[in-house]
Amino acid sequence: MIIERYLELGLRLGRHVDGFVDAYYGPPAIAERIAAEAVVSPENLSADAARLIADLDGGLDDDLIDAGRRRWLRAQVVGLHTSARKLAGEPIAYADEVEWCYGVRPTFRDEELFDAAHRRLNAVLPGDGPIRERIIAWREAQAIPVPRLEGVLRDIADDFRERTDHLFGLPDGEHIDWELATNQPWSGFNYYLGDLRSTVAINTDLPVLAPGIGHLVAHEAYPGHHTEHSRKEAGLVRQRQWLEETLFCVGTPQCLLAEGLADLALTVIVGDTPELVMVEHLGPLDLGYDPEVAAAVRLASNSLDAVRANAAWLLHADERPIDEVVAYVERWGLLPLERARKAVEFLTSPTWRAYISCYIEGFPLCRDFVAGDPARFATLITEQVVPADLVAP
Repeated sequence: MIIERYLELGLRLGRHVDGFVDAYYGPPAIAERIAAEAVVSPENLSADAARLIADLDGGLDDDLIDAGRRRWLRAQVVGLHTSARKLAGEPIAYADEVEWCYGVRPTFRDEELFDAAHRRLNAVLPGDGPIRERIIAWREAQAIPVPRLEGVLRDIADDFRERTDHLFGLPDGEHIDWELATNQPWSGFNYYLGDLRSTVAINTDLPVLAPGIGHLVAHEAYPGHHTEHSRKEAGLVRQRQWLEETLFCVGTPQCLLAEGLADLALTVIVGDTPELVMVEHLGPLDLGYDPEVAAAVRLASNSLDAVRANAAWLLHADERPIDEVVAYVERWGLLPLERARKAVEFLTSPTWRAYISCYIEGFPLCRDFVAGDPARFATLITEQVVPADLVAP
């Protein structure tokens, strides 16, 4: 009863926001029934979510759902409740929205962090002149030609799949189809289809750059999103019959854990210097990929990821104009105008407006929890956890 109500709630919310339901491969009859009914108002969905939280707290279905599973479900429903309230027009402060949806509270980073990263980059980047111009030129010179992109993706994915299978094991029959996409706010996307299958789409609106392609493949495929989805389908859904795992909705802590572990995925399978592995795949492209420089740039620029989190804060908490936020991302993120616009496009999407915290807050949580131990990463891609589980007591 609890589980079916949870699935219904998520699917009904998905009828209000395109992309809110990231994946569903549960009982088809539930999805068909929800699709055929009249759209339920956000106000009624908010009330449904509140009742579901009360029933979880009150022990309904206690004989079927253990304490850990109930805790996971409650965190998910709090996220769905928050999304319903937001859709109903209830005023919710941005920091509260993120915390109630994703289980972490965002903060605005001191720009001295970004200044320090700029100084580090100035020391490791070749050439002279303004740092923004130099890093843009360095990155864009390593654009992978679109006609060669799919082959490179498959080559890297085959390597990463073998490494993932060796370290963690993959369920028999899992499979990924790769495709190139356009007119999307994201750089890559995993469409999990159920039956251990994914379609991974890579956006070519802007050139895909060699220094980031290894991270992209690991994040979306092995041992990131596809690996987590397929292992949880095999273990939690097929073996334990935990049907709540067949639904994946934006606006829930499930997303924060998924993005955090996916951002950690590359170093888990290839070590702390992935560039030494990537040069084997990228060398034949003759793009001038230098693994030593690439590693130095990656380490120097780590804290610049948080520029996107500050941009979201400026947009949604401070209500600053979009053009001003684009300029902020250009300046502090050291991005060309078209990439800064694409970053802000993601932050202004109704689906993804608060989602950036899943990356910026989720990655350090997962990194510190795993602490270099593959067995702990295996927990993240196998079991139900909530963000609080990753914080040391």
